[in-house]
Amino acid sequence: MVSRFATMVGPSSASGRREVRIAVVGDGATGKSTLIAAMASESFPKSVPPVLPPTRLPRNLFPDSVPLTLIDTPSSLAKQGTRNEELKLADTVVLTYACDEPVSFERVTTYWLPELHKLEVKAPVIVVGCKLDLRDENQLVSLESLTTHIMKQFTEVVTCVECSAATLYQVPQVFYFAQKAVLHPVDPLFDYERHALTDRCVRALRRIFVLCDHDMDGALNDEELNEFQVRCFNAPLQQFEVANIKTIVEQKVPEGVNSIGLTFPGFIYVHNLFLKKGRTETLWAVLRKFEYDNDLKLRDDFLPVPSKQASDQSVELTSEAVEFLNGIFRLLDTDKDRYLRPAEVDKLFDIAPESPWNDAPYKDAAEKTDMGYISLNGFLSQWALMTLLDPKRSLANLIYIGYNGNPAEALRVTRRRSVDRKKQTTERNVFQCYVFGSKHAGKSALMYSLLGSSDEYSWKKSRDLLEKVVRQGELTGYRTPCLLIAAKDDLAPVPRTVLDSVKVTQALGIKAPIHVSMKLGDSSNVYNKIVNAAEHPHLSIPETETARRKKQHNQLLHHSLIFALVGAAMAVAGLTACRVRAVKKNTAA
Repeated sequence: MVSRFATMVGPSSASGRREVRIAVVGDGATGKSTLIAAMASESFPKSVPPVLPPTRLPRNLFPDSVPLTLIDTPSSLAKQGTRNEELKLADTVVLTYACDEPVSFERVTTYWLPELHKLEVKAPVIVVGCKLDLRDENQLVSLESLTTHIMKQFTEVVTCVECSAATLYQVPQVFYFAQKAVLHPVDPLFDYERHALTDRCVRALRRIFVLCDHDMDGALNDEELNEFQVRCFNAPLQQFEVANIKTIVEQKVPEGVNSIGLTFPGFIYVHNLFLKKGRTETLWAVLRKFEYDNDLKLRDDFLPVPSKQASDQSVELTSEAVEFLNGIFRLLDTDKDRYLRPAEVDKLFDIAPESPWNDAPYKDAAEKTDMGYISLNGFLSQWALMTLLDPKRSLANLIYIGYNGNPAEALRVTRRRSVDRKKQTTERNVFQCYVFGSKHAGKSALMYSLLGSSDEYSWKKSRDLLEKVVRQGELTGYRTPCLLIAAKDDLAPVPRTVLDSVKVTQALGIKAPIHVSMKLGDSSNVYNKIVNAAEHPHLSIPETETARRKKQHNQLLHHSLIFALVGAAMAVAGLTACRVRAVKKNTAA
């Protein structure tokens, strides 16, 4: 048997399914009906009808205690419509071929799997060779050589197995693997192209690791590791078992263990090991204990989103949730500049399935600097918008990033607007305003101006031009002194534009922006400053970090060359002196 799953193991937590529906398809006379009958009766049937009625297997047949419904399908073209409907309803597809009929095996790849693609069947597929007892042993070909290319070409095929209804050989395994493919799917966990855990799986495990690392020291000590084990599997680890885990991890991933305990790379290695051994149910048991569904997102029933009773109500964050977000912002703002860089925001969501703000309508919705930095107000407004538009997503992401309060108290439903009008006051903190008008009426310009984008656009254009001047100077060697003039200083400046301009001048090593207002008659003596810069061409030269590093390298190389030349000169002088002394000595003799 060739399988992406290992042998049967003990019971584990399934995904809450009430049943698994399995459609059995394949060419006529490949053994579909006989396989189902043998499984149901635990014996080889002497005769079976062309198509069996739906067959229900008891829930206690396999460890997950989920009943199976087996659907036999017709092979005739006349009943193709019925078969196709059953395929679309199936949780798993068992695709059969006859081990004594090579042609039926060829049709697995030439007809059946392409047909499932055509019908857009999304269910996992188990390829099953029936009538193993009838195969000609003289033409024995290993199952592995036959099926390896199938599993590479068709990723929906999770298992290939051969069986015999006549001897009952591996008949139960066929339906165990069919059930397992549904209850403990491998696709959300493993990326076959990269041969590694999927990004979403790693993110889920990172969140679980963080939740279990109570003292936040970056490693799970023995006590934390045991708490994790008890929570997921209801059984503690013995001390020697903990030691064995650490030894195995340290041998394969040295950075997976430190003086404290198991680090995140080690935690990942352990779960990857379960997956490679085919124990998907073990990894799913962990994920489901932390409320993940089959899409590796928090289950809907774990997200108590309050319901609006009327269309003129809205959903907002509670003061408790806002205070939590304030704390998160302060924690991430390590340089205390009251802004978060894009990398800091990405770090915040690296324990969520994905960053919720990378796509519309959130991507460009909040107030940001030209460099992509987001202020506290912008950060909170982004959360407010997500809560307004998609409360469930907002609550899920609050929990992902560490909100440990009562989820039911994180969001609140506002009072009806009709009630607000009667009371002539409102309790809302977030207001939704629709801006409409004809084309070119200035709607977008109005919205951008509220974000300060008019000044920011001017600053962005100036910054782009400055960068072009700097790059051209470094490329050609013709470097020019530069001054940054902040004109129209009488107008209220956008704070983030002022901050950005200062940061850019500091980064380039030139003087701070010169503020000028012709309207107020404040020229800041700009003419003399321009002349002074021209008279001192070695000053106010903008320089990028790359150019600075290159200059330092050249200076170091220059000094090394000087030292080498001095050393060589001293050596030559010493050699000359030796020769002079030798000549004098010979003359005296």
